[in-house]
Amino acid sequence: MSTPYLLVLYYSRYGATREMAQQIARGCAHVPGLDVRVRTVPAVSPTTEATEAAIPDTGAVYCTHDDLQHCSGLILGSPTRFGNMAAPLKHFLDGTGSLWASGALVDKPGAVFTSTSSMHGGQESTLLSMMLPLLHHGMVVVGQPYSEPALTNTRTGGTPYGPSHLANGANPAQLSDDEITLCRALGERMARLSLQLAVESNDD
Repeated sequence: MSTPYLLVLYYSRYGATREMAQQIARGCAHVPGLDVRVRTVPAVSPTTEATEAAIPDTGAVYCTHDDLQHCSGLILGSPTRFGNMAAPLKHFLDGTGSLWASGALVDKPGAVFTSTSSMHGGQESTLLSMMLPLLHHGMVVVGQPYSEPALTNTRTGGTPYGPSHLANGANPAQLSDDEITLCRALGERMARLSLQLAVESNDD
């Protein structure tokens, strides 16, 4: 029997969201008994003839429906695009109708994270809109409780809907200490909940 795994699925244009995904994966790794898969999605192009290589040159490999179908939980990340998720991630999710029809993700925990270039550039609306496909798939949406002190202390990113990052300054992809803490805390919380829900499902 293979080890259950959490899927951290993201799209990143300039690296900030990718860094968040890596920190979330580190948080997941603190909980024994669960593996972590970090996956991304290819960019989309207005040129219909343009294609991406089957394997990206750097970073995480592209996500497949098989990765999504068999995960024990999903953590979804995207930069904000006018208060919504980026088109490449939505394009991938729009193609998951067969998984919705089969109920592959029902009762599994799901969470979200985002990055913006300005403090009020749509972090919360992006996170909330990213929850919608998770709800349609029947997932149990997981946020971030205020029992995590960094959520109150942060002066950059961080919301109860999920981790966020303020990508500005000389090094936009560099996360603050509080943002790192919140990313890792979400990863750890999702790992614990995934195992708990899996046990309850097996007991039924």
